[in-house]
Amino acid sequence: MFEAIAFYLFAFLTIAMFYITVTTSQALYALTALAAGMIFISAFFFILGADFLGAVQIVVYSGAVMALYAFGMMFFDTTRDVKEKQGNKYVIVGLSTVAAVLVVLIFMAPIISENITAIYPVGTAGNTQEIGMVLFTKYLVPFEVAAVMLLVAMISGIVLAGKKMDESLTLQSEEEINKKDLK
Repeated sequence: MFEAIAFYLFAFLTIAMFYITVTTSQALYALTALAAGMIFISAFFFILGADFLGAVQIVVYSGAVMALYAFGMMFFDTTRDVKEKQGNKYVIVGLSTVAAVLVVLIFMAPIISENITAIYPVGTAGNTQEIGMVLFTKYLVPFEVAAVMLLVAMISGIVLAGKKMDESLTLQSEEEINKKDLK
């Protein structure tokens, strides 16, 4: 009974936080809601008795969101609203649907497949070692996909930060030229 109540409570809170993350126009509100949503996701692991994964969820993902929070405060003007230009909505919905289906298929393939098995006898290693063995055998493809996604996000952040710095340097040099012309 307790597990069911806790599950529905944390499910509601998680969905609410991610809804705020997606719909708000304020970057700091979105990042705060994202961090809270990650904390609420860790509650599911604790309810299921996977304390190690719950702690990893809090440390790794919430720490990553806090790093994102810091970058958001440094690189973006959080006082102004962001206005997006959207193209054809049918193309966006179609591509999003295809991407979502592909992600689900990639992550479900190891779970459904009976051909992929771990190559060690169960119970001979500790809990952390067993997680590592299963992660790098049966769930290797989703693990690598997540690693590539993180790499792409990191490179994209560096490129975007570089463009913003180039623009600010260009504006600064133009202002200096204008000041020299006025003298």
